[in-house]
Amino acid sequence: MRKLLFLAAFAFCILHFAFCNDARAVKVEIKSTPEKGYKLIVDGQPFLVKGVVYHPVPPGSDYNYDFWQDLDAIDKDAKLLKEAGFNVVRLYVPSPDLEKTKKVIRQFYKNGIYTVMGHWVGFWNYPCPFYGDEKFREEVKKEVLEMVEALKDEEGLLMWILGNENNYSFSGKVNPWPCPQADAIEDPSQKICKKAEIYYSLMNDISKGIKEIDQGHPVALGNGELITLDIAAKYAKDVDLLALIFYRGKRFGNIFNSVKSIFDKPVLIAEMGCDAYDAYRNKEDQDIQAEFLLFQWLDIYKNTFERIPEGNCLGGIIFEWNDEWWKYNPSDSCRWVYHDTLGGWSNGSYYFDIKVSRNLNMNEEWFGITAFSKDEEGTFLKKPRKAYYVLRDFFASPQKFLEDE
Repeated sequence: MRKLLFLAAFAFCILHFAFCNDARAVKVEIKSTPEKGYKLIVDGQPFLVKGVVYHPVPPGSDYNYDFWQDLDAIDKDAKLLKEAGFNVVRLYVPSPDLEKTKKVIRQFYKNGIYTVMGHWVGFWNYPCPFYGDEKFREEVKKEVLEMVEALKDEEGLLMWILGNENNYSFSGKVNPWPCPQADAIEDPSQKICKKAEIYYSLMNDISKGIKEIDQGHPVALGNGELITLDIAAKYAKDVDLLALIFYRGKRFGNIFNSVKSIFDKPVLIAEMGCDAYDAYRNKEDQDIQAEFLLFQWLDIYKNTFERIPEGNCLGGIIFEWNDEWWKYNPSDSCRWVYHDTLGGWSNGSYYFDIKVSRNLNMNEEWFGITAFSKDEEGTFLKKPRKAYYVLRDFFASPQKFLEDE
């Protein structure tokens, strides 16, 4: 009798443990408003994405750094994020070890932070992405669906993003890829259009594949600016929203209305920001970074359904959480221990330092809203910049800032 009671109690404990530790995916959906706006609903409640790109590479390392294993550091970051009012992190790609990825998603969720999970969909493949090749397309789709199958039941998962700025490859300026169907076309603009058709049709196919195994999380198309979005509207109709990347300085202009006429899907500003270095005056400038980020968030709020009935913006994600010292020259590991102040590209929308030599005013290593500083023992620690505190105040009382503008 005692043996039977013991076995029953043991079985109950096993079942209880399994039940309590079984991940319950939170339902995430997008609903339209009567005025043709959109809102994101998470677990039955309206949700505005207030996020940051999370890639915590410390000085001395590059993009290969395995941050996934340091859950204590992630926990500290998550607490800082929560304190400021952020509710989302964006991960560009999962760890090759999907079990590590699960642990990171769970660590953030313990602190009230959801995860937007991305995938490059082959964009950084070597030698290049062959989007016109059927075998390549099948392999990329298989890889994405394996990620979805492994992570779809995580409570802290918010949505999927396919690609980032992959559309910049159509012109051949970034990650050019050969394609017999397109390369045979002489007209450059028509060649771009053909590549766009090929790429977006793959994104649509992957999106449909995701929905067959995961109906609980929206699928976003990652796209640089509005470029070729008219073609995406024809060939990627099955995506749920647009994850758009913009670096337009303080304001986003008329993009929210433009999207309605080009490809009427809800908009998530999936990457935006301002570096904290004035290349012209050759000095850090936390004030200008904080000012630009604040105005960007004001634009986001003004285009949400909570502010206007026809609002189509679901929120925004700042690039990025912390500085990355490897960015200026990824191939020179000797430079990764130095915080480079040389600009890598030009953007006149960031007018405060556009007069620098050759107009290279965008400092890729200075976009963090936290910076690295050394303690007495020489250990690098993250220190929030002014932008962190300004956004903390804004998230706590957006109405006050909107009224003051």
